[in-house]
Amino acid sequence: MLEVKNLTRRYGSFVAVDNVSFTIGNSAIVGLLGHNGAGKTTIMKILSGYLEPDAGSVTVAGVSLADDPKKVQSGLGYLPENLPFYPEMTVADYLDYAADIKGLGKAIKRAEIRRAIADTDISAKLLAPISTLSRGYRQRLGVAQAILGQPKLLILDEPTNGLDPEQTHHMRQLIRDIARQATVILSTHIMQEVDAICSRALILRSGQLAMDAELEDLRRSHSLLVDTTLSPLQARQLSTIQGLASLGPVNTAGDDKSGYRYRLNLEENADPRQVGAQVVGKIVAMEQQLFSLQPEHRDLETLFREVTEQTHPQGDLVHAA
Repeated sequence: MLEVKNLTRRYGSFVAVDNVSFTIGNSAIVGLLGHNGAGKTTIMKILSGYLEPDAGSVTVAGVSLADDPKKVQSGLGYLPENLPFYPEMTVADYLDYAADIKGLGKAIKRAEIRRAIADTDISAKLLAPISTLSRGYRQRLGVAQAILGQPKLLILDEPTNGLDPEQTHHMRQLIRDIARQATVILSTHIMQEVDAICSRALILRSGQLAMDAELEDLRRSHSLLVDTTLSPLQARQLSTIQGLASLGPVNTAGDDKSGYRYRLNLEENADPRQVGAQVVGKIVAMEQQLFSLQPEHRDLETLFREVTEQTHPQGDLVHAA
């Protein structure tokens, strides 16, 4: 659906986007993450056709954005972080105006406006001037204009910003429903948002793509954490366990009373339960105590912090897609 190749954008001597490439298929929800200044907004503006790249290409559904921007933009919905509104317009007038800009014909314009109003639950404010809307209603209006015309590529920058918990839940479900027929790129600072609805995460750092990974792969455990009275010398005997790739201490400050903690890294196809059973058997046979044995899970927030705090060049970064 979307193919980005070697995308680069400079502002003078500052490189905002540095040789970024990725591909996204149909019916996917992908999180675009990074600290402020990492290049997220610049990439979204380029994908929407608002900015031109200094180098690289963007292809949407087989159509080059550089060769035919109008065709690409006709099938695209975009919610920037700060969508400009005409404050004197009513909600209904603004949606009518947005539908005209998108080139929706009379035959479908009214039906599309009704659908967008229903999907974003803004019918109570149709005749209200935009200047009177709360932050939450403005955000929902922004999403409503983005989904007009049922775009095949939807780019959302902080779509739940300003929404209460119930509205956030409704918005997440709306995005899931849209993704059945479209590709969605979601940029947000809220890791729980990505965990809740995205299947994949792209993490940017200093304009470069630092990580591209499926969230299911990130959640899958490849290591076990063991708390036991085994000393580091005794723990070496665990290295003979089938399916165990390596073993290392998480901390070695313990003693026979407080115990020690170890990380057991598993082979790629190893079954954590089978390895765990062997670990328990070994420790019992050695007449030592086992305080806990559990899979080590790396949540997205922890991984994001690790990736964005790295200082290596791009060639050393994590790519797990």
